[in-house]
Amino acid sequence: MEKRQVGRTGLEIDTLGLGGAPLGGNFTDVDYHRAADLIQTARKSGIGYFDTAPWYGFGRSERVMGDMLRGTGYVLSDKVGRLLRPGAVANPMDFGMIDPLPFHVVYDYGYDGIMRAYEDNLQRLGLDRIDILLAHDIGVFQHGDDNARHFRDLADSGYRAMDELRSAGQVRAIGLGVNENEVCMDALGIGDWDVFLLAGRYTLLEQTPLEKLFSACRAAGTSIICGGPFNSGILVGREMWNYAEAPAAIVDKARALGEVADEYAIPLPAAALQFPLGNDIVSSVIPGPRDRGELEQILKWFVTPIPEEFWTTLKAKGLIDEMAPVPSEERL
Repeated sequence: MEKRQVGRTGLEIDTLGLGGAPLGGNFTDVDYHRAADLIQTARKSGIGYFDTAPWYGFGRSERVMGDMLRGTGYVLSDKVGRLLRPGAVANPMDFGMIDPLPFHVVYDYGYDGIMRAYEDNLQRLGLDRIDILLAHDIGVFQHGDDNARHFRDLADSGYRAMDELRSAGQVRAIGLGVNENEVCMDALGIGDWDVFLLAGRYTLLEQTPLEKLFSACRAAGTSIICGGPFNSGILVGREMWNYAEAPAAIVDKARALGEVADEYAIPLPAAALQFPLGNDIVSSVIPGPRDRGELEQILKWFVTPIPEEFWTTLKAKGLIDEMAPVPSEERL
């Protein structure tokens, strides 16, 4: 597996990683044995970078991830900003979860909350290290008007906690794990971040961070991990986009992209998976398969040859930003 550096850290991660949201039952019913099989299949296939969070099944994803990685070589990113407290939520599907553990979330992006979350994560994982620590879902997309308070907590003391963990060698990189560009821009003004895990914003369907955010990140030495390369499923033929039903304009653009892919006899998901890696600021792409079969299909898509003419046609039709770097055929 090709590896790329995370920011300026010296830490290298696989260009294809495994996203852990489905392993907690987020938006899909994945039990422990299916999740364990998926992680083991990823490891046997050469994937060594994994991502998880307390949010995914209120600890379920972390538990199975830790069990399957314990005693192995791995690179792991986990997240802080949410503390899990005892007491089940009344209706898990209000949170997009199937059969989560009996906890509920308390948000805390301050110093003590970050430190407590980091220690709690290690306990649930049953591991002695987390490599990349990310402040999770800070931003207006998640918090609305409350975000000003949460961001102030991060700026005033939460960043200091993350920086201390990095300086002490307890984690090797720090960053954000978010769904929006603007909060990443804001974060660059409060600290020195190694990486932003940005879900759904730099994809075959959308390249909104290309000019402003990516330029700022490049100057700061901050790299990008692309989560959600299929935009919640719309680029693999599902009807979801941004964790909800896709609006007509998004459906139409996905259909137009698919028509060009058909013209070149290319699976659209293969193009979606490979596209972000055309930009050298992207360290890794982390889809979230739900079972072994989906992972095996992703591995095939990842090495599907895509001719340069395909990307040229997309640009000529205005379907991707004309300034977007695209993968070269030599990558394979």
